[in-house]
Amino acid sequence: MTILTSKWTIAIMVLAAILLLLYLIGRKSVHTELVIEASPEQVWDVLMDETGYEAWNNVLFPISGQIEQGNTLPYKLVQPRTKPLELKVKVVELIPEKLLNQYGGIPGVLTFDHRYILEPVGNKTKVTIHEDFKGIGVMFWDASWLEPAYTGLLHALRDHVLELHSEN
Repeated sequence: MTILTSKWTIAIMVLAAILLLLYLIGRKSVHTELVIEASPEQVWDVLMDETGYEAWNNVLFPISGQIEQGNTLPYKLVQPRTKPLELKVKVVELIPEKLLNQYGGIPGVLTFDHRYILEPVGNKTKVTIHEDFKGIGVMFWDASWLEPAYTGLLHALRDHVLELHSEN
């Protein structure tokens, strides 16, 4: 019996092929947006206030550290019906008043590329949350809760920005 005809070798090759296929097709995206009656600068100030996230963000927020390009921070992810998870999140790109791009997860298993995108719309700001997920774990993770959670998060962000700027 040669190595290629061995039952174990064939089983391992089939398993590797299945894992590769799951990795290649394991993709999901979440996209939601809201126009906030505030300037990009006012919205950006709230996004850059690491200590203020818990006042408006009940989904994914920094536990400590500074949101600066290149930094890796511990974040807390709160999902329904499970214990909160602590994740390491890297700030990949930061363009003031335009983009906050963060990345994390376990490569090959489940990674996320999370973006806050700010666009001026007259004297208002369109804020978009777009997140792409990749990896084998995507096939087994129920992310159906995430888009409604991010929609609620954007409304809470709007309320928080407006509350802060109505006091000034």
